[in-house]
Amino acid sequence: MTSNSRPPSVAERVVGHVEKLIVDSVLRPGQALPSERQLMERFGCSRTALREGLRILRGRGLIRTEHGRGSFVASLGAGRESSPLMHLFASQPRTLYDLLEVRALLEAEAARLAAARATQADMVLIRRAFEAWQQAQSLPSGQVLPAEEHARRDHAFHRAISEAADNPVLVHTLDSLSELMLGSVHASVSHLYGRPLYKAQIDRQHLRIFRAIEQRRPEAAQRAALEHVRSVRDNLQEAGREQERQARALLRLEGAVTASRASDHRRPE
Repeated sequence: MTSNSRPPSVAERVVGHVEKLIVDSVLRPGQALPSERQLMERFGCSRTALREGLRILRGRGLIRTEHGRGSFVASLGAGRESSPLMHLFASQPRTLYDLLEVRALLEAEAARLAAARATQADMVLIRRAFEAWQQAQSLPSGQVLPAEEHARRDHAFHRAISEAADNPVLVHTLDSLSELMLGSVHASVSHLYGRPLYKAQIDRQHLRIFRAIEQRRPEAAQRAALEHVRSVRDNLQEAGREQERQARALLRLEGAVTASRASDHRRPE
């Protein structure tokens, strides 16, 4: 047997197990790994082999270890949010609409796949995320959640759907854009949730997506997700145009007031 075909060591099998958990989103960035004892029982390995496996994972940048606290899944996008490309994307107004085009493509396919592939456990997680989002929309009078929390719950609902699609590449592609994605969701919350017509539309669309997935109707789920993201894009553009119209009208009003005052000053007494 050659060295290239040798069976993997126990430590390498530990690495493979943990990598699969990360790829499958069982372990997520920032999440703590189970204790050494739990991992040893789960993988059926010795403490020495486990620690060697964790050392390899640290070397690959997949986990980080904090003294006295344990090991955590590293940010898989470390440095990307602050990279020149991400900075350029974040600095350009058109990025929001470009990103919504990408969301329309990826999230529509994720909804279709989720409707076809979601397990019972996936459906529990989707329902929980949907209900958490719903609760934020029906708070008692006088209670208001910050826009950031609304955006987080909205994003969590869509993320639960993408995970249920059972395509790790799709999930991690969306995750690689998570900062920009949250920004687009925050924009919709900030500019559309306060407008009853747009808000009611978003509520209906989320419910359609959820029901189509729950009822295992892939094509309907795809259409509902596509319609949702496209209408968010169109409504944000219209809200932007409305703000511009209001700003221009205000400038005209200010100009008229200034001209009227100047005319009053010129009148002979």
